[in-house]
Amino acid sequence: MLNMAKDIKGCALAARDGNIGTAKEFYFDDQYWALRYLVADTGGWLPGRQVLLSPHSLGTVNRERRELTVDLTREQIKSSPSLDEDKPVSRQFEESYYGYYGYPTYWGGPFMWGPTPDLERDRTKWRENPRDGKQWNPHLRSSRETAGYRLQAADGELGHVEDFVIEDELWAIRYLLVDTRNWWPGRRVLVSPQWIERVSWGESKFFVSLTRAEIEKSPVFTGAATLNRDYESLLYRHYQRPGYWDEIHLEHVGTR
Repeated sequence: MLNMAKDIKGCALAARDGNIGTAKEFYFDDQYWALRYLVADTGGWLPGRQVLLSPHSLGTVNRERRELTVDLTREQIKSSPSLDEDKPVSRQFEESYYGYYGYPTYWGGPFMWGPTPDLERDRTKWRENPRDGKQWNPHLRSSRETAGYRLQAADGELGHVEDFVIEDELWAIRYLLVDTRNWWPGRRVLVSPQWIERVSWGESKFFVSLTRAEIEKSPVFTGAATLNRDYESLLYRHYQRPGYWDEIHLEHVGTR
């Protein structure tokens, strides 16, 4: 299911034995554009530390209840490796964190989720996933910091990133929601991370090879109700690009 990031923010986080707070923001990597950690706002429960939750233990978003289930106990979370609120997520911390929970490392394989293209939630299989020795060095980015980045089309600046569209099955960013009010008043458009050619983190800017005219003629995005496969298919056909759902299918075929 596709969700606006702003709609996930503030959702209650329900651990196995009680509420642990609300969803605050998330960290994603700049290669697969997958969410690696959801940051929890725990109120006064665990003050002074970042509480990070891996999608391996997250359920899907319950829109009606505005809730996310977390397949962990409060004690597991409390005893997990601690990270100060003002510290970045280092590889040393990640190795300690993944070792504590026993998750398969996402950087230890050729797919979005490491050894497999799927997000494996079955705990009994976490130690069964093969390691092929391929490692990559992800750079984690904060959703709070990157919201507001500008989008540069092939022929001029287009607007700024207002929000992200997240799929809660693989916990991947599927689209950037771009506000074009300075160029095209009243219009917002979706741009897939697959269409981003490069990112200038220093300039706070995303670059795409699409022209402003191409983007102007794209299917109209009217809000969260638009987020369905019919609309996505129209969008990808407009840009003459294969859908990410087809690429996921090919990944599965390649691993048989």
